[in-house]
Amino acid sequence: MNLPELKQQFLEYVEIEKGRSVKTVENYDHYLSRFLEFSKISDPADITDTKLREYRLWLNRQEARKGEWLKKKTQNYYLIALRAFLKYLAKRGVKSASPEAIELAKVPERHIDVMTSSELDRLLQMPEGDDLKNLRDKAILELLFSTGLRVSELCSLSREIDLSRDELSVRGKGEKVRVVFISPEAKDAAKAYLKARGDIDDALFISHHKAGAKAEENQKSLRLTSRSVERIVAFYAKKAGISAKVTPHVLRHSFATDLLQNGADLRSVQAMLGHSNISTTQIYTHVTDKGLREIHKAFHGKRRG
Repeated sequence: MNLPELKQQFLEYVEIEKGRSVKTVENYDHYLSRFLEFSKISDPADITDTKLREYRLWLNRQEARKGEWLKKKTQNYYLIALRAFLKYLAKRGVKSASPEAIELAKVPERHIDVMTSSELDRLLQMPEGDDLKNLRDKAILELLFSTGLRVSELCSLSREIDLSRDELSVRGKGEKVRVVFISPEAKDAAKAYLKARGDIDDALFISHHKAGAKAEENQKSLRLTSRSVERIVAFYAKKAGISAKVTPHVLRHSFATDLLQNGADLRSVQAMLGHSNISTTQIYTHVTDKGLREIHKAFHGKRRG
């Protein structure tokens, strides 16, 4: 069987057996197609260590934009897809290079943007008034910080969520279900917003600019998109006088660091964020470690001297 056929079977395996999203499958298709275009081989046995080294070199010399090389992090997306493909071939007993032959590029330590508690307080207080838009935006901000949800997870919420409880189940990356917890402030904000709504749309958060027209036409859902929520968060951050870029993901970062700084253990934060690997969660310890260093400086060794 040739590589294009094996690639297609691998993509179907990733979607059906592994339960990955259509977007993930599309990305894998793109990354693997680039490898096949580069290598110009059709026999999996021709994927050798030498060919993999040549591919690494080729990736490192690709221009993303004029004058900018492909970032190491982006190169790794290509390599991760190829490694997963090689693991699949090994599982099927198809002779090819070992997945272990692929080493990922070293990337700079990830920088985490978090907000100060003062900035966070100002941001959460920005939506004012009892109109639908302000009530909705207040609920969005409170829920993002209370739960640590990804913006896509927030947008997928149904208005039928049970706000009598302090928790709700969400379906995250890889279709994995996890429990997140809702603060009293977030519950109150969501209840106030839902109480004020007169539509029958099943989404928790909807657009109110076109609600009348869409309701009359009885067409598609008014559900907010991730991009819309990003614009809402950025608008209130600017209104709050926060100069740094604030996104829904920054609120997720703030949620995680807030938990760790107040004594939560890393495994619990991992579960609440929905990270499959704890190494992803460990990036937040760099932020909290800085806080510990300040405490150490302030309180340690004061009797000496």
